[in-house]
Parts: sequence; structure tokens; C-alpha cells
Amino acid sequence: MVPMAQTERSPLEEALARVGDRWTLLLVGAMQEGARRFNDLLEDVPGIAPNILAQRLKHLEREAIVVGRPYSERPPRMAYELTGAGRELAGALRLLAMWGARGSETVEPLRHAACGTPLEARWYCPTCAEPVADEAESEVRFV
Repeated sequence: MVPMAQTERSPLEEALARVGDRWTLLLVGAMQEGARRFNDLLEDVPGIAPNILAQRLKHLEREAIVVGRPYSERPPRMAYELTGAGRELAGALRLLAMWGARGSETVEPLRHAACGTPLEARWYCPTCAEPVADEAESEVRFV
């Protein structure tokens, strides 16, 4: 058998390889508001087993999405918080949550706290100082 040639992964495939499971995404979502202790995360993410939580936290630390900071030496205890990369991922999850809310009759969309208006996401080019329309696929590409 001739081995298959390796192809370059797409940006979406790369992202999914790093965080592509339900528990990982829910944990990042739970840490959006700040650092959480292990037991806090068990409460914030219903249904996750302690062993799965421990595995996912280790994975997120290896991917530099989460950092664990000790808050107790005896016994050793950690509080987990998002890194810069984790906060970027949390932003992407907000977009996914907005998409999910739009397709649901029971889930409320994200709203602006000051006035209550549902939020909208927009693509923007900081170099050109111009918005880029979602429909303008010819103007958007992965480099």
C-alpha cells in the first residue's frame, strides 16, 4: 500500500483538533466570566464527570487556552482561567452561541446590557478601516 499524501489542514480542522469536543467548549464558556475552581466547574458544566473535567483541563493547559494557578498548597488546589488565546476562543464561542440562539425558539440571544438590544457580529478590516459584508466571500480568504 502506498501511504496517502498528507494534506494541509484547513483552519477549521486545526481549531477542531485543538478544542473539538463538547466538554472543552462548555468549559471555555464557563470560564468566560473569570477564574473557576475545579468544583465550580463541576457545578457550572452539568453532567461532566470529575475524571473528564480533569482530562479536559489538562488538555486545555497543554493547548495554552487555560492556565491553572494554585490557590492552596495543602492540599494542592488550582483555579483555572482563560489565557489570551482562551479569551479569543471565548469570542468565537459567543458567535456560535448567537447562531444557536437565532435558530431556537427557547434560547434568548446575547443582548447589550445597557439597552437590551440583541447583539450583531460584524467583520471588520482594521487596515482598510472598513466593514466586510458576510456575503462578500470574494473579499474574505484564509492566507
